[in-house]
Amino acid sequence: MAPDPYFFLIIFCGVALTFPVMPLALAWLWRRFFQPPKPGPAKNATYECGVESLGEAQIQFHAQFYLYAIIFLIFDVESIFLVPFAVAFTGLPFGAFVAILIFLLLLLEGLVWAWGKGCLNWTK
Repeated sequence: MAPDPYFFLIIFCGVALTFPVMPLALAWLWRRFFQPPKPGPAKNATYECGVESLGEAQIQFHAQFYLYAIIFLIFDVESIFLVPFAVAFTGLPFGAFVAILIFLLLLLEGLVWAWGKGCLNWTK
């Protein structure tokens, strides 16, 4: 007797839900039973290296850092899509060549747009 074809899908979904939910539930239970209910002197004590903190803990970063990071991630991830085309370049039909040219043109258009908007200019 063959198992139901959806049996393994149900097992997979159960495991996919159990693995992320279980640590979250354990962390919630740990916090619920072991965390002090309100901040006190022990909770607010210096714990890093014994040096009292001075000033504000938050540091403001320039938005330019985030723009560079986002642009890097976009072009980095898109460059990964070029690898399969490079590996199978000689065996691809003409339509795939046109598709990769369109992809590269869109990538170049994004770079020109970011450059034109001034996202790549560093100003302090």
